[in-house]
Amino acid sequence: MTDTAWIDLALISARPQVMGALLRYFRNLDQAEEAFQEACLRALKTWPKNGPPRDAAAWLIFVGRNSGIDKVRRQARETALPPEELLSDLEDHEGELAERLDGSHYRDDILRLLFVCSNPVLPATQQIALALRIVSGLSVRQIARAFLVSEAAMEQRITRAKARVSAAGIAFETPDAADRAERLAAVAAMIYLVFNEGYSAMNGPEGVSADLCDEAIRLSRLLLRLFPAEPEIMGLTALLLLQHSRARARFDADGSIVLLEDQDRRLWNRQMIAEALAMIEKAMRHRRPGPYQIQAAIAALHARAEQPELTDWEEIDLLYQALERLQPSPVVTLNRAVAVSKREGPEAALALVEQLGDRLSGYFYYHGLRGALLKQLERGREARAAFDRAIALATNAAEAAYIRKELDHLAGETEPTHAEERP
Repeated sequence: MTDTAWIDLALISARPQVMGALLRYFRNLDQAEEAFQEACLRALKTWPKNGPPRDAAAWLIFVGRNSGIDKVRRQARETALPPEELLSDLEDHEGELAERLDGSHYRDDILRLLFVCSNPVLPATQQIALALRIVSGLSVRQIARAFLVSEAAMEQRITRAKARVSAAGIAFETPDAADRAERLAAVAAMIYLVFNEGYSAMNGPEGVSADLCDEAIRLSRLLLRLFPAEPEIMGLTALLLLQHSRARARFDADGSIVLLEDQDRRLWNRQMIAEALAMIEKAMRHRRPGPYQIQAAIAALHARAEQPELTDWEEIDLLYQALERLQPSPVVTLNRAVAVSKREGPEAALALVEQLGDRLSGYFYYHGLRGALLKQLERGREARAAFDRAIALATNAAEAAYIRKELDHLAGETEPTHAEERP
């Protein structure tokens, strides 16, 4: 670690707390962000010489708040910042502020900050971009690269998101119990979207968008520290860890997708899996099942199977049925169809999938799974048509390459006759 690397780590760790407090104070995202940046600049200048303060977050809040006041209200009553040589001598101020900013105060500030970014007035893509910029501190360039858009386009997206937040007149008061529950669900959904954005963007070993997945896990861990007794947040964190544990095995050397049953399970991150499994067991003891816990339990059954043939598909099917009851969705039913195909065969699974055509006609995975089931049933022409539709809906090169392989395989097979295709 370099001489100043510890400062970078301290600033990254303190950012959510500091941004949350400054947002509460200034009630403006731009002003809060500018105040935080100014505090960081002063930290980079003074901490190497004077050493770290007793409470880095309290120091940054104190300096950022006064910096913002000094900039916005230069002629007002507030006192400007003291000289640089005195900034390290803030023992009394830091102590007073640290005592007032106790755990519950920090928790409310961070939750409010996360909720601002996950407000339903924003489209999902703007929620993710704003959270990565404001909460995580990623640069516009980093976020643009993750979304495969230009920096100018991402800058506009973030600017529009801030404008919508301002126009919505979001309340900055401490949330009550009912509002907290609503906010927590919204924040969890936003973190899940961040992870899915990174997970879907992965297109091979050299282009894996692991940054977004790592950041989503970091945010989920943060949320779990704020609400350590919430089983759904345990479930969310465990789910993200289990999904990300397979990152190294999801693609072959050519960047092509490797299906779960064909993955080299020696490449799975066993440390992540062990942490997630312990977290799921802890969540289940609360006896308050939720969608994230059920999804994590499904992922755990895959993780526990040392070989694909040892997967407990019956239990996975039952869990998907529970998820359908708790959170009905055609995508959930589509995923359940995979378990049905393993238990009862492709014909039973296809019957389940066919019912979803009206709602999932524009979904890549619907046509991909349908094509695979038709292929197993040796209905070649129909399988080819399904794969053609899937490749047209592919969202990245890896998805398209996988479907092309399926089409090439079909092209090498003997074309079935019409009689053979009849049920």
